Amino acid sequence: MGKLSLSRFNNKHFLVLVGNGLMAIIGLATSYILFHSLTPENAGVYYVLLSFVSLCEAARYGLLATATVKFYAGTVPDRAATVLGSVWFLALALTMIILLLNAGALCFLPYTHNQEVILSIKWIGITYVSSLPADVVFWRLQADEKYGKYVWYRLVNSGSTIIAFVVLIALHKMTLENALIYNFLTNCLSSLIGVFLNMSGLKYVVRASKKCIWELVDYGKHTLMTTSCSVLLGSADIWIINAVLGPAAVSIYNLSMRFMAFIDLPLRTFITTGMSELAILQNHNDMQRFTYVFKKYTGMLTLAFIPVAAVAILCGDIVFMLGGSQYHGTIAANAFRLFLVIAILFPFDRFNGLALDLIGKAKVNFHKVLIMLVIKVVGDFAGIAIFHNIYGIAFSLLLVTLAGIWYGYYQLRKDITYTLPGIITLGYDEMKLFLRKNLKRA
Repeated sequence: MGKLSLSRFNNKHFLVLVGNGLMAIIGLATSYILFHSLTPENAGVYYVLLSFVSLCEAARYGLLATATVKFYAGTVPDRAATVLGSVWFLALALTMIILLLNAGALCFLPYTHNQEVILSIKWIGITYVSSLPADVVFWRLQADEKYGKYVWYRLVNSGSTIIAFVVLIALHKMTLENALIYNFLTNCLSSLIGVFLNMSGLKYVVRASKKCIWELVDYGKHTLMTTSCSVLLGSADIWIINAVLGPAAVSIYNLSMRFMAFIDLPLRTFITTGMSELAILQNHNDMQRFTYVFKKYTGMLTLAFIPVAAVAILCGDIVFMLGGSQYHGTIAANAFRLFLVIAILFPFDRFNGLALDLIGKAKVNFHKVLIMLVIKVVGDFAGIAIFHNIYGIAFSLLLVTLAGIWYGYYQLRKDITYTLPGIITLGYDEMKLFLRKNLKRA
């Protein structure tokens, strides 16, 4: 009888997968707490507010995340320090801009009684600031491929939030306002840890150079727009549902999306590890290997998602365990099934977008996401008008995903040679090889 060697799993993909798996569990636990301790209306308001925060964070992430990995990964120490210092300079500048805009919005508080608007104006700015150092830590660890540290730091970042929520419930203090306060405080905690342990590289801000800053801006200006539009793809659903169907429908939509973490888990894992790997290959002009890695990850993930979707169809009612009795009788479970089936197509879309960014076609990828955003907004309104519920969002998601795959395929084929069937074939071969190497018996 052979035995499985744990050392075979001591690699970057497994480490990030474990980290993302733990984050998925923590995310589900956090959602469980919110769905069970808040009314559907208040839970919906919480997610609406977070969507606004995510849009602001997209500006910082979009401009600097991919650019940090691209210009920092695999470079000599002196160049790395200059890049990191320049990243910090731009991150601080962006944060100040958001804070100034938020300060201006405070003047409008006396003129509105809308709860979502009031809470957003109060919390967007300070929540955005609280996550700044942590964001830079994540980018640096990803570029350095230090995925062990990446995992434990994510645990600190997300685990502290759920601990705070559990304490609030134990003290009978769990309210919408307190949830926002402690989300902010736990963000501050993880950011301070990153700074004090010298993981953020804040000290290198003095090494920032005008030339490097403009390199980052020139590259990041397109990924900025791409990321912002990508976040809008998700936020548009929430905003349109909130405007047309109300915050309770937002809560039902978020419930149906919570178990999408099991699709997002491997997808984010391979995007995280693949970004630095592909960036290094592109920086060394090894496009043959670049194409191979791109095809391998896309194909393996697509095939892996098929049984996940099949399980979701059979076990879709599990979402009611997460949401509780107040969500029984809603369409959350069936919407979840539809979302999971459509998600089989996600790897094609996400990886062709990543590849376009890394080969210097960030502008093309922005055009792709912009097209998807337009289709998303039109599709959401049309879908809700047809179905009168969040089934319309699933209809829109299918249209958007197919459009992204087609446009990305058309554009990327101008620079690298691949076919969609070829991706599946290579993915199948790599999946067999992976299973043979890691699960074989003696």
